[in-house]
Amino acid sequence: MVSDVHDASDDLARAGEGADLLICLGDLILFLDYADSSQGMYAELFGAAATEQYIRLRTEGQFDEARAHSATLWEQLGEDRGSVMHRKIREQYERLFAVMPTPAVLTYGNVDVPALWSEFLREGQTVLDGQTMEIDGLRFGFVGGGLVSPYRTPYELSDDEYAAKVSALGVVDVLCTHIPPAIPEITYDVVARRFERGSSALLEYVADVQPRLHLHGHVHQPLAARTRVGRTEVVNVGHFRGRRTPFALTW
Repeated sequence: MVSDVHDASDDLARAGEGADLLICLGDLILFLDYADSSQGMYAELFGAAATEQYIRLRTEGQFDEARAHSATLWEQLGEDRGSVMHRKIREQYERLFAVMPTPAVLTYGNVDVPALWSEFLREGQTVLDGQTMEIDGLRFGFVGGGLVSPYRTPYELSDDEYAAKVSALGVVDVLCTHIPPAIPEITYDVVARRFERGSSALLEYVADVQPRLHLHGHVHQPLAARTRVGRTEVVNVGHFRGRRTPFALTW
């Protein structure tokens, strides 16, 4: 199982070795690498120095200033922003889906662009979002995307839209989502020094349904990688781009 792949295509190709199935909890795309400003789409377009300044402004919560800085960079580039970004996103998706092991079950992350996935999915790669499937006799539920945030990532949903997807699952044995439930110790990123948005709807669902496991990603360096809600163990499967090692789910 992997999450937050962020264009780590070489290691993704090996992530399914020895496994019956690969589960991916989203965030395939790398727009910005907060740990290395020379990596990602922005760096390819604008260089490491301009990208580092953009990252600094976002990290400091200066979102208006960050957007103004970005607008200046795009103006200097002199190309249509939408066309360029779609081209760069497609380049990453093309190489990622080409090397992703099969069989695989995927759901979207908040930085993914769901409308483009169908162009690159291969046989044996199944996408589920607000849906369930049986795996090894257990009912798995999948909910993709994130919640509306100041970062304005591509696949953000309102709280009500997200809650509707969660409630559509019914009872599951294993819950798989991109974002975590709204619990402070698992939503706080100790390196970025900020809380990521967790879902209250997920927390309510887990408290009520009590699945055996709730597996998620999204928070790259969490204060706590595991916690419990009643009998449910809530586990962050890890920042794959940072760790380059998949999370092994065994029974």
